[in-house]
Amino acid sequence: MTQAISLTVNGRSYELAVPPDTPLLTVLRNDLELNGPKYGCGLGECGACSVLIDGMAARACVLPVSVAVGHEILTLEGLASEGRLDPVQRAFIEAQAAQCGYCLNGMIISVRALLNHTPRPSSAQLRAALEYNLCRCGTHVEILEAASRAVAINAAESPEAPHE
Repeated sequence: MTQAISLTVNGRSYELAVPPDTPLLTVLRNDLELNGPKYGCGLGECGACSVLIDGMAARACVLPVSVAVGHEILTLEGLASEGRLDPVQRAFIEAQAAQCGYCLNGMIISVRALLNHTPRPSSAQLRAALEYNLCRCGTHVEILEAASRAVAINAAESPEAPHE
């Protein structure tokens, strides 16, 4: 049975009529036409579907849309601001950290979530943040380089952030 659902996604409010147990990923991709989050495993294990909910990474494929009501949802499409890519997006482009690119949504979202709460993470913290994101192409070295680059760009653009 459908229900009126109010969502805030990428700073915009949406009113939808969907079953409350519909996966958030389905609503984002099918109803809102946001294709950054990908359908990967459908079990919340690969990370391709990741989004930010109130600044924290969440797996949209296993999260019912009803749980997201009243929270700020940010997708890959919403990271850019005022025509400028997020530092994490820029770092991944500069480091050419993609082969097929299917995992990049989850990798970028996971690094952004870490930087939201730990502006200057250690290498170990970066690895831990990416630990449960699967890259089927094996581009992990480039992804870690991009994540390190993102930390540097983020720090340069936010010098007031404390050291962790």
